[in-house]
Parts: sequence; structure tokens; C-alpha cells
Amino acid sequence: MSKSFGAMSVAQLSVLIQAGAADPVDVAEAVFQSIADYGDKAVFTALTESRAMEEARASSRRLQEGRSLGLLDGIPIAWKDLFDIEGMPTTAGSVVLAADAPAKRDAAVVGLLRQAGMIAVGRTNMSEFAFSGLGINPHYGTPVNPRSADLPRIPGGSSSGAGVAVAAGLVPVAMGTDTGGSVRIPAALNGVVGYKATHGRYAMDGVYPLSKSLDSLGPLCRTVRDAVWIDAAMRGLTVPDVAERSLQGQELLVPENIVFDGAEPGVIAAFDAALERLQKAGVRVSRTTIPAFDAIIEMLTKYGPLVTAEAFALHQERLAGPEADRMDHRVVMRTRLGAKTTAPHYMAILEARSRLIADVDRFVGDRLIAFPTVAHVAPPIAPLEADDELFFATNNKTLRNTMLGNFLDWCGVSIPCGTGEAGMPVGLLLSATGRRDESLLGTGLAAEAVIRGDFA
Repeated sequence: MSKSFGAMSVAQLSVLIQAGAADPVDVAEAVFQSIADYGDKAVFTALTESRAMEEARASSRRLQEGRSLGLLDGIPIAWKDLFDIEGMPTTAGSVVLAADAPAKRDAAVVGLLRQAGMIAVGRTNMSEFAFSGLGINPHYGTPVNPRSADLPRIPGGSSSGAGVAVAAGLVPVAMGTDTGGSVRIPAALNGVVGYKATHGRYAMDGVYPLSKSLDSLGPLCRTVRDAVWIDAAMRGLTVPDVAERSLQGQELLVPENIVFDGAEPGVIAAFDAALERLQKAGVRVSRTTIPAFDAIIEMLTKYGPLVTAEAFALHQERLAGPEADRMDHRVVMRTRLGAKTTAPHYMAILEARSRLIADVDRFVGDRLIAFPTVAHVAPPIAPLEADDELFFATNNKTLRNTMLGNFLDWCGVSIPCGTGEAGMPVGLLLSATGRRDESLLGTGLAAEAVIRGDFA
């Protein structure tokens, strides 16, 4: 029974807890036993067992006394290693922050989910400073994708441990951050659901930044309904406010440019099959070119990425000192590229971004957008660790599709839609323009079963 609690959806486990069929203390103990029994020790960077058991006992008392805090009371959650947790240093996947002073208080969203009764079980591994879509970490190890049956494959990043912790059935939900795809990529590659909210939907206090213009948050979990419940609590709501929307007549845009370039045949086949199922369910699909996608790629080539410029500004002093020698050399190399983006170039990027967001918002309107979350399935780890050129090329391709939504201030949810090469998961990314999260999630609730098809 120990592994089954973590392998349940939030909603399934909530039913058991609220009905008294599972006690939060037993659930927490079983989750920690599952983590202890799991062979891959790179999934978590730290566990918070003492805190978790205290929270579980408090939840158990509330439930026995009829004072449940709601749907999430007693549900375990893991936190990416860049959310402040009171009494612990926030290392952001890097050894250079390990000796920093412990956080004096929880990050704002950690506190909100604690108020909802959730149990913090630990911190999950990540790409150092959240600056890679692959999830490789030379300091704390690289979590192995639990879906790989042939050889060790990447988990996706930067929320690597979060994706693996959920996919391996260790926890029902793990919190990630998403600056260029860091929730949706590991969700797609590990075969789970990953929801990236519109930038600014949640309080960012106590979250270690990468790019303040692009950073957003979101859960990795088993179902869209789980994401809806977590989203509500992260906004301080006691009950979810997202309603399921009908698929009949829902309009879906499928871009014909950029997102399918170099895509693996298995990824395209899984995506197209899901699209066909959606059409049979009443969704109207239009294939079109989104000129802003080409404009974004051209701008990245001309001025450099916005994320790289802001990451360099954040880490400039660190990169000039001895700490750089203790960092992942690939993170150092990539971050230093931000020095090439001058102040006029940076302003040009921001101005162009505002214009493109407005143009695309008018073009898309009330429709949703769909394309493969990642153009390939999870590749093997070893070649990427051995070859920097391959690492950077693969990282760029892995981030390409998802980063478009970050730049355009979209919200998005990656839903498993089938499998590609080596039986590895493929994700369908359903997106909406900024601040249309309710529409996105409401449609996702109705579309999830159709998109998944036979994918378990």
C-alpha cells in the first residue's frame, strides 16, 4: 500500500482522506517509505520529514474533529528546490547557495498550500539555477526518467525532480516553475500533466528567480482536475472556481510554422491522433501560420534571449568570481551569453514583446492553441553529459516550443497524448493567451480524456 498513495491523483487521495478511509499520518509515512525504497536518490535534494509528520498529525486531528480545511487537507506535495521553506537554505539546484542562511519564512505559495492543509514532504532536484530544459545536474545527480525502459533518459527540466516524483508515484503533486518550459517539458517527457499559469497569477515572494519578466509557477500532477484544485489554493481560494467547458464548437488553432520543425515522426503521429480524437468530440481545428513565432526566433538570433539577458544580470557578480568554478560549466557558458545583450537591445526586446503579445492576442481571440509540448521524446542522458555541443543543441530544441508561450505571456497545460520512440511519452500542449487560465483549464477538464486516448 505504501506506493499507492503517491501514485494516486490528488482527487482520488482526497476522497479517501475526507471519508476517513486514509489517515494523513499513514499517508505521509507511506510516502516517505516509498521515497526511501525508490532506487534513484537524485529525485529529491532534501526531505522535510519532521515538518511533514507534524503537519500530517495536525491534519489528522482536524479531520477527526470535523474541521477539515477542504479538498487538499492531508495531501502530500513536493516543492522544487527554489521555493523558500522555513528553516532551510534555498539552493536552487546549486552548491554555491548551500551555505546561505536558512529561509526565515515559507515562500508565499508554500504558505498558502500549507494553509489549505497540504503536507510538504521535501525539495525536488532541478537544473542548476533553473537554466536548462534537460534536467541534468552535475551536483545533485540527474533523476532518471521513470518511463524509460531501454536506457537512462533525461527527465526534462528545469523541474526535473518534480516530474519524476509524480511519474514514479512518489507524490501525487509537485510544484515547479516555468520560465521557458520548465513545468510543461518534464510533464510531457515523463507522461504527467503540467500546468503553467499566466505570469503574475501567483505571488512570487520567496521564489528564487531566473527571469522576472518570464518566471511563472505551476503544478505537475496526474490530472487537469488536480491542477485546478492546486491553482485555486495557490490563489487563496477555499474552493476551485474553474468550471468544465463543452468541447462542442471549441476552436483550436494548430500552428504550421516553427513547432513541427524537426519533430520526430512518433511525436507528430501521437499529436495528430489526439487532434483527430478532439475533432470527433466536436472541436473545430484550424491550421494556420502564426507570424509572431518567426519574429520571436529572428529576435532571439539578433539580440539574444530575454531569459539569458535577465539571468546574466542576476548572476553577473557570481560569474565574475570564484563561485563560477563551482557551477555547472554549461550553465556558466549559457548565462555569460547574456553579456552580449546591450541595454538598447534589451529595450528593443521588451518593446517588441509588448507589440507581439498585443498582435497575437487579437489574432487568437477566444480560441485555444495546440501543438506538441516537445518535438522529441526524452533522449538518453549519457551522450548529453559527454558532449556540450549536443547538450546545447538538444536544450534549444527541447525548449523551443514551450518558450514561445512564455514570451507571448500565454498560459498552458501539457497533457499526455500517446507515445513515440522507445515507448516514451508525448505531450500535447494546450495554450491560451494571457489571463485566460480559467478558459484553458475549463477546456482541459473536458478535453483530457480525449487527448489521452489509451495513454495511462
